[in-house]
Amino acid sequence: MKRIFVVAVIAMFLASACFGQKGALKAGSCERLARVALPEAKITLAQQVAAGGFTPSTPVTQWIANDAALYRTLPAFCRVAIEARPSSDSDIKIEVWLPVGEWNGKFQGRGNGGFAGEIDYHAMAVAVHEGYATAGTDTGHAAAGTDARWALGHPEKITDYGYRAIHEMTMSAKAVIKEYYGNDLRHSYFASCSNGGRQALMEAQRFPADYDGIIAGAPANFWTHLLTSAVWDAQATTSEEASYVPSSKLPAIARAVNEACDAQDGVSDGILNDPRKCHFDPAAIVCKAEESDQCLTAAQVTALKKLYEGAHDRQGTRIFPGLLPGAEDGPGGWSLWITGPGLGKSLLFAFGNGFYSDMVYDKADWSYKDADLGEAVKAADTKMAKILNATDANLAAFKGRGGKLILYHGWDDPAISALNSIDYYHSVMNAMGRENTNAFARLYMASGMQHCGGGPGPDSFGQEGPTPMAKDAAHSLQLSLEQWVEKGTAPSAIIATKYAGRGASEDVQMTRPLCAYPEIAKYKGSGDPHDARSFVCVEGEE
Repeated sequence: MKRIFVVAVIAMFLASACFGQKGALKAGSCERLARVALPEAKITLAQQVAAGGFTPSTPVTQWIANDAALYRTLPAFCRVAIEARPSSDSDIKIEVWLPVGEWNGKFQGRGNGGFAGEIDYHAMAVAVHEGYATAGTDTGHAAAGTDARWALGHPEKITDYGYRAIHEMTMSAKAVIKEYYGNDLRHSYFASCSNGGRQALMEAQRFPADYDGIIAGAPANFWTHLLTSAVWDAQATTSEEASYVPSSKLPAIARAVNEACDAQDGVSDGILNDPRKCHFDPAAIVCKAEESDQCLTAAQVTALKKLYEGAHDRQGTRIFPGLLPGAEDGPGGWSLWITGPGLGKSLLFAFGNGFYSDMVYDKADWSYKDADLGEAVKAADTKMAKILNATDANLAAFKGRGGKLILYHGWDDPAISALNSIDYYHSVMNAMGRENTNAFARLYMASGMQHCGGGPGPDSFGQEGPTPMAKDAAHSLQLSLEQWVEKGTAPSAIIATKYAGRGASEDVQMTRPLCAYPEIAKYKGSGDPHDARSFVCVEGEE
């Protein structure tokens, strides 16, 4: 946009007045924010938190084992609590955190995993630590992330969860930020994974003016079909006791997959660069004699084939893509999401059962065992697709205002098939054209990564924002996104890193490039396979 010289001079003068030595905007009084009026919402707390003085009042860290060390590193910030009531049955809890000292002039909204129910203080702490104003919400209910009982008989709360709460959070946060700093924020970003990835795409589709840049990780955007797929998985593995695949057999399955496919990409490293090329047959490890953890029974072979095949109805119409082979074993693998510690005790079982009993059929005693998937998915789509699905491929409004979108997904995701993100990306290209899509959107597929993280491959690439481990655009999706939004420099390959531990001081185990889809990282044929410099991005299949 062309600007006359006088406007440029005025802008420079105002910027110099508002920013300190390191570019940080000056803050006002925290306590006075309690008097700020918000539409359909009220501020219930406005309190300055001393550096290192934050302690969660609720058990928010269900996905993170121990965040105490992170909280101790936080600078002083203004903590604002808000209650939003856009409907008669709404009670949306929101928190906005505002750095007291140095603010980078940017806002980062954060989402939720699973059925939400808690504010993600961990994600907010990461953002504030790096100088962002940030906000989070429980999306309108208090519950563990696998519990959907709050939805039974509460359609307005489902709407809050589906899309309304994140938008309310965003609008309230922007108003508070402007009041606190006395200036409009320079740029707004949203980053989250799983259900948070669904929330991210929902923002781009429904509220294109909310954010300048969005990161959607492993998005659960085809919600009604994803949770029907969870029922398919449950039926496949628990239809009879003999079909259940115990977690003790997962190491043998993972070894068999690697023996069949690992070397296909030119290097045997326990990572499948593109699992679509792996055609592992579970029958290869059927028990020839007595059953053990090293082999599968005929019933278990059948169940495993169904998991890889993916959900479909009685007529063979695909409902949701199947799981890809790779990383079945490990802490974030199938033992958590698919098999669980026993029959009907996996996370996906809880999600599928909760969705249908508490949202679709409003029957607390609904049973998955005899459900007809064709009828079930039709009922789910009729009642919930408009509220929960974020599958609209027309992102013209988001693109038109300069919005930029980055999607990422781990190839070895056991919770949401990686093929779902590829399907959505293709739908955007089909709707908007390849050239238009390339102008504002990217998809990165992470080899060896499970759901949002974990797995044998590199899983740290700044997807939660800048961290001490990802301080430049070459290693950070967030900084690459910001560079794209603010400077017009489109991202290319991102270097992903695998660390021995969570801290920045831990040893680097490996690095590998994340290539912009459809490109994939190919081993050059020589060099250390744990070093990104030994790989090159080449055109892959679409």
